[in-house]
Amino acid sequence: MAERKPGEYGYEDTSFRAMGGEAGIRTLVDHFYDLMDTLPEAARIRAMHKQDLSEARDKLAAFLCGWLGGPKRYSERWGPIRIPKAHAHLGIVEQDADAWMLCMTQAAAKVDITDDFRAYFLREIRVPANRIVQAGRG
Repeated sequence: MAERKPGEYGYEDTSFRAMGGEAGIRTLVDHFYDLMDTLPEAARIRAMHKQDLSEARDKLAAFLCGWLGGPKRYSERWGPIRIPKAHAHLGIVEQDADAWMLCMTQAAAKVDITDDFRAYFLREIRVPANRIVQAGRG
């Protein structure tokens, strides 16, 4: 995320708090994976996951926790975050990133956050999604 000033989203834990902390992030992630399980547009990316989504849910929630400026839960459990490298073997293309963003957009619409933070979050979360597509190109 770009460098921000005090009070702006992206500054320290402002985004983490705007999302509702760890509980809000977990709610977002649960909605996200529920949508991935049901939206036809997400069938290809759903097939890239294990049948049991428990670990995927935990990893995404942990990633978002730190990415939004909260505790670094991902690195505490799994070490350094290497998003593009971890996904490079999947051959993710723009259509997959769009499906992922569709799930995230609909999940974000279901959580209790302000409209301005929702817009900020969705704009910023597209950055790692795009990096995964670039990694898939080799």
